[in-house]
Amino acid sequence: MTLEEKVGQLFTTRVYGETADTAESSAVQMNRSFLEVDNAAQAIARYHLGGFVYFAYAGNTRAPDQVADLSNGIQRVARGRRLGVPLLLSVDQEQGAVVRLGPPATQFPGNMALAAGRDVAAAGTAARITGQELRAVGINQDFAPVADVNVNPANPVIGVRSFGEDPELTAQLVAAQVNAYQNAGLAATLKHFPGHGDTAVDSHSGLPVISHTRTELDQIDLPPFRAGIAAGVDAIMTAHIVVPVLDSSGNPATLSHPILTGLLREELGFDGLVVTDSLGMAGVREKYGDDRVPVLALKAGVDVLVNPPVMQVAWEAVVAAVRGGELSEERLDQSVTRVLRLKWRRGIVRSPYADTAALPHVVGTPEHLTIAQRITDQTTTLLRDDANALPFAADARVLVTGWDDPAAPTTTAALGAALTEHGRAVDVLSTGVQPTQQRIDAAVAAARTHDVTVVVTNRAPGDQGQLALVRALLASGARVVAVAVRDPYDATGFPQVPTYLATYVFNDVAMTSLAGVLTGSIQPAGHLPVTIPDPDQPGTPLFPFGAGLTTT
Repeated sequence: MTLEEKVGQLFTTRVYGETADTAESSAVQMNRSFLEVDNAAQAIARYHLGGFVYFAYAGNTRAPDQVADLSNGIQRVARGRRLGVPLLLSVDQEQGAVVRLGPPATQFPGNMALAAGRDVAAAGTAARITGQELRAVGINQDFAPVADVNVNPANPVIGVRSFGEDPELTAQLVAAQVNAYQNAGLAATLKHFPGHGDTAVDSHSGLPVISHTRTELDQIDLPPFRAGIAAGVDAIMTAHIVVPVLDSSGNPATLSHPILTGLLREELGFDGLVVTDSLGMAGVREKYGDDRVPVLALKAGVDVLVNPPVMQVAWEAVVAAVRGGELSEERLDQSVTRVLRLKWRRGIVRSPYADTAALPHVVGTPEHLTIAQRITDQTTTLLRDDANALPFAADARVLVTGWDDPAAPTTTAALGAALTEHGRAVDVLSTGVQPTQQRIDAAVAAARTHDVTVVVTNRAPGDQGQLALVRALLASGARVVAVAVRDPYDATGFPQVPTYLATYVFNDVAMTSLAGVLTGSIQPAGHLPVTIPDPDQPGTPLFPFGAGLTTT
């Protein structure tokens, strides 16, 4: 391999367009802005790339057949190059809150919901099916599972992406998913090392500092990573976080030799692929320029550089660092070897293409959808029903209101439709992402004409409009059932609510399960994987870890 070919293998970047050779004007314009080429095929030729990461916003994941054609087109271009090395095609398909392939691909409830179900086998099944469907469309690496232990209710970036606050439970579920993903032929990727669970800063927009002691790291943050390594995980993603007890330099973990080489490689014994979180995030760009970040990451122990903000700048910086002696050829070869070894071990070299004829028999099959619903039915968590509002009477007139997905108002509609299927008379009044006073007034007026009102919330403590909506509904005298459809901590904004449930996710399978619980056809079986603090009594739980009621 030439130097340029070796350097290229260490880069995974996004690319815009539905096909490898897209000529669609908006995709071409976006690609030129940071890749300086028109499409994926040209990017492979220019940079000798080792991989791409797919995003819905980049137009990569519109439909299973389109994704398979994109993957096959990319791999045909790579196969036609001098070396013929296929690419790692990656995606963040965590399920739940972070999904790149939507329906008809099977949708599962996400990590915190799976932890609420307390079923390790179910978590493995969800990963196995997800892995099979991703592999079917030509994707061979998933940036999952999340191994962070979410011990901070104010965490703005992890939350329900985590399995919860218990390191042992998280470790069990992480190991199960690693095995399942990789048995399905997919490279699993733990994230975000050494643990992003105790921060109130989003590393997309700032640089978090984790103040844990080494003892706390060993007891809280590291057990899931140790379990994943013991399970043979292929890759680990770095976090753009500062951990002073591990590295006093102020460098984020992504650029820290003591963390990536000292702790991860030497102490934990990991010899798989170390990949960065996106290099376009603020957390890794605060201290150094975009030309220095990729070089420092490789010096720290990284193997794969993900999503640099300007590809040409990053690629040329690494080439120059090797030619100038800052990075040795031997160090470069270590990372290239790990990349090639993974591509060989996961069968990507032997079989890089998706079988498009097999798609209908793998992606979103009736069997997969049934399994997903059955798993989700065990995750809905009832935390309080002091008003004995559940189950809804057969003749109850039900209002569904509250938060809805900004992309499309589907959450309240899906819940309304599911309740209707259970024979309830339902009206739906979405109040959007941030309710205005006009919408709040309309919801309160509607609540007075219904027997029960279900108000859906999503991260309500940070949204005065949502808090005002729930409080106004409670003050109206209406019978109110509040449901947190993402982080279960929403109750801290309205601790007096008499009936409160958590679904941990707002997709259709979760709303179907919720409707079953509200109408009594499904028993709530979930148990909290986190502690919800009492806002009025610091240090006291409003709902403790493990809380969960039944309706009988």
